[in-house]
Amino acid sequence: MSIVSQLQEPQGIRYHGGAIIYALAAYSLGWIGLFSSSWLVNIGATLLLGHGMTIAAYMIHECGHNMVFKSMRRNAQLGRALSWLCGAAYGTYEDMRYKHFRHHVDNDDVVWFDYEKFFEDYPIVLRVTRFLEWFYIPAHDLIMHFIMVFTSFIIPQRKDQRRRNLKVIIIRGGIFLALLVFVPKVAVLYAIAYMFMMTILRFMDSLQHDYPYSLTLFEFEKPPRKGNFEWEQEHTFSNPHTLNRDWPNWFTLNFGFHNAHHDDMTVPWYRLPAKHREMFGYNPAAVIPLGAQLKIFHKQRVRRVTGNHEGVEPEGKDFLRAAQHAEVYGGNAASFLTSF
Repeated sequence: MSIVSQLQEPQGIRYHGGAIIYALAAYSLGWIGLFSSSWLVNIGATLLLGHGMTIAAYMIHECGHNMVFKSMRRNAQLGRALSWLCGAAYGTYEDMRYKHFRHHVDNDDVVWFDYEKFFEDYPIVLRVTRFLEWFYIPAHDLIMHFIMVFTSFIIPQRKDQRRRNLKVIIIRGGIFLALLVFVPKVAVLYAIAYMFMMTILRFMDSLQHDYPYSLTLFEFEKPPRKGNFEWEQEHTFSNPHTLNRDWPNWFTLNFGFHNAHHDDMTVPWYRLPAKHREMFGYNPAAVIPLGAQLKIFHKQRVRRVTGNHEGVEPEGKDFLRAAQHAEVYGGNAASFLTSF
């Protein structure tokens, strides 16, 4: 059986295949470049490595929606492999997929970790987090990553995963510790590359919904907004890099066309711009422009750490208009890689 016949769409060999080849090449060349004695090469390699991990992460999202292969099993195999590239292998691919589908089906930000309460209980951690975030260090995301690394030892419902979790910690932790001891420069540059990926993912996620978060990940009562398509679209926002050309949006595999994705989550990344134009045309009033996104990210980098789930921001169409004028805080530390 040929690889093309196993894909959801024949053109996937070009687009999905190209994205995977790029992710693997960027990851490999990035790692090689970290060992160079040239700081210019080191800087370029760090950025390349971080972006390679970013594309791998977005391809996990494609796999989660079964948009690469016809077979759910093959999508899962690819998703699991890519999770090793972007440091998300400590938990399971199935947990990431489950949480993300709850987000789509429940029309909610379904979570287990109540970080608002966590920061309230540990004000020193909050102060340190805000201090580091002022310097654009994604400290809030690093807390989320720490939980992801030790997921089965922190989340009671996942204690049956401890043996697997421990194996991944030993493998990835052992490699990183060896780098830290023998080539500390490489270890530090890898950490920077990883934070670069974190920053891209949260930048894209921060304005795509005005949902409050709901602590119902391990609960199974019918959510109040389930199936409410009109509400879902009104509270979902698109933040592409540009509307005039398609290729700049490939930097994040068109993830900014978020209304299109929520309208039909079976549309692969390379057809999202066409789906967006089908829904909105080239109307700039339907999206949050890149300039406003950057302004919000810069101005609210400390403010948005907490207090985004208290009804203090406008909602729906009012949120979209305010965001277009950079007058909202946006969310923080959101990523489909975190399964809690």
